[in-house]
Amino acid sequence: MTSTRDDRTRLTRRTLLKSAAGAGAAAATGALAFPAIVKGQAETLRIGHLTPRTGFLGQLGDYGFKAASMAVEEANAAGGALGRKLELIAEDSVNPGVAVTKAQKLVERDKVLCLLGEISLASALAIAEQANRYKVPYINTGANSDELRGKNCNRYMFHVEGSNTMYTKTIGRWQLSKNLIKGAKWYMLTADYAFGHDLYRVSSRFLSEHGGTVIANDMVPTNTPDYSAYILKIRQARPDFVYINLAGTDQTTFLKQYREYGLSFPLAGGVMDTIPFWVAGIDALSGHWQSLWYHGLAVPAAQAFTKRFLGKHGMPPDNQAWGDYVGVKILLQALAETKSTEGIKWVQYFEKGATFDILKARKGMFRDWDHQLLQEMYVVKVKDKKDAKDKWDIFDMVEPVPGPSESLEVIQPTKQENACTMA
Repeated sequence: MTSTRDDRTRLTRRTLLKSAAGAGAAAATGALAFPAIVKGQAETLRIGHLTPRTGFLGQLGDYGFKAASMAVEEANAAGGALGRKLELIAEDSVNPGVAVTKAQKLVERDKVLCLLGEISLASALAIAEQANRYKVPYINTGANSDELRGKNCNRYMFHVEGSNTMYTKTIGRWQLSKNLIKGAKWYMLTADYAFGHDLYRVSSRFLSEHGGTVIANDMVPTNTPDYSAYILKIRQARPDFVYINLAGTDQTTFLKQYREYGLSFPLAGGVMDTIPFWVAGIDALSGHWQSLWYHGLAVPAAQAFTKRFLGKHGMPPDNQAWGDYVGVKILLQALAETKSTEGIKWVQYFEKGATFDILKARKGMFRDWDHQLLQEMYVVKVKDKKDAKDKWDIFDMVEPVPGPSESLEVIQPTKQENACTMA
């Protein structure tokens, strides 16, 4: 069950009638001494979903919403949770100010058990502050910044999305294995807001630590329509690699224009989201990238999820859809295992090392000290166009990172790199 504000208004009278009927039945059986139980069983269990559905991150957010809705629908079809139906109440968190207002509304008025979603660092931080204030668990499914896991961490926030360090180390370890970093010159384009600044800090540190040289870093405003000035500077600089620290539609715009100019300097990046690459089209793509999840992953649970999503929406799920779907599944597991709707019980369950099926070869679990989900990521290679089965079939899977015999910790930030002190 998925609700918007209008849906909730239409349901109000019906819900009241159901509650009244339940109270009447309780009176008839002498059960009025337990009003909280009567009320609890009459109500649905509500999950608050916050993510941008409009703006330059709107494409990503819409996929996340579709997947979260599907997870709730599947759970209800299987009988719900604790004998009650689930309801996803979704809001468009188009900016941090709206995110704060919507988070407060979801907790105070809609009485959600937990919050889920987001992509923007600033909005995720705003939501996390409200989650900590109200002691309601928040699962971040799309914001990458190390800051959320470090200086801005709090006990009620958990991260399914990978951190900037995880993305950087995933592709970086592969680049190191191919001797592509030491002595190489890197030209960076960085989104000029908090996410980009954090990603530049992390990626430039990794390259410098391993013998690479960042020869330039151009700060790019959000929604830049014309990259010609940047591309001409790249042509003049003649780097060994162009490294993009961009997100959303900015990735798409740059990739298309870079292809149009015909530059041959190899591309790499700090973060790769599948949807902007789909939109750019395979003709505009090249090289090796890092991925949190890709629908071509040859894992039975992943293939089954892809088949269901494709059947429902006519397109495969992307990495954002994966994150929101898995986020809901993790919350439902906590609900089932703790048999409680108390947020602190879920937090304790997560911190004690619970493991989760996350549609990958290896199970995931949250680190207790920064609440990042430990998981494998992937190096992917852009396909030859002649081998692509459809417009979404743009990557070949190269390898998981960490490797099957390696600790999942090897791509994580260390405490020295990103210290977290829980409030």
